Amino acid sequence: MKTLDGRVAVVTGGASGVGLGIAEVLAQEGAAVVIADLDQAAATQAADALRSSGAKALAVEVDVVDRGSVDRMAKEVVGNYGRLDILAANAGIYPIVSLDEMRDADWDKVMAVNVKGAVHSIQSCVRAMRTHSYGRIVLTSSITGAIVGAPNLSHYAASKAALLGLMRSAALEFVADGITVNAVQPGNVRTAGIEAFGEEFITEMVKSIPLKRLAEPAEVGWAVRFLASEEAAYITGQTIVIDGGQVLPEGGIQADGSAA
Repeated sequence: MKTLDGRVAVVTGGASGVGLGIAEVLAQEGAAVVIADLDQAAATQAADALRSSGAKALAVEVDVVDRGSVDRMAKEVVGNYGRLDILAANAGIYPIVSLDEMRDADWDKVMAVNVKGAVHSIQSCVRAMRTHSYGRIVLTSSITGAIVGAPNLSHYAASKAALLGLMRSAALEFVADGITVNAVQPGNVRTAGIEAFGEEFITEMVKSIPLKRLAEPAEVGWAVRFLASEEAAYITGQTIVIDGGQVLPEGGIQADGSAA
């Protein structure tokens, strides 16, 4: 597989968690990586760490809900690097709240960040991609919503399912521009957000995963790296599930094959 040398990649929500895992892999593979995040300090720290390892990296503060903020981010990227080839639209939130207690504000915030944020990111970045008739857009969806459900995360589940509808239609709109649009669907990934629930929670979570462990952020990053490659030119409107086999067992069967 060709390296990503000469390619410029934007990773929204790239300062931590899955986003940072994606950024680290793309940088390792030769891309100049833009850490685009609401947390400027964390983005700067992440970009500094990438540069210290010899990679090209830039930190840009961005609020994906704000169209103007995303437009400014894309212009800064092009101003610094002269092009923009890859967008990993990863920014997302997952606040826990039961459906019967959910307020309109709770629903609207998740949809604004997770779905509208992806729309804004695509709209702003695709302009630069069209200049070179080349682009790779990869959305971070989830197994939650599109394949499985989760209590107290109905707004998150709905947002992640919505991303797949967005992906398929966007893929058709941009196909003539040499731009592909795909998605990754992670299961449970070892991030600071998951670790905050404690090891007992994680131990119970792992029981439902045939591989008996959580994914590492970089493992999502490698799937993104493939979809962002030149070799993936004939793949668009598709997804890769990265869940350690979590969605495979039939109802009533444990991940180890025993009866529930």
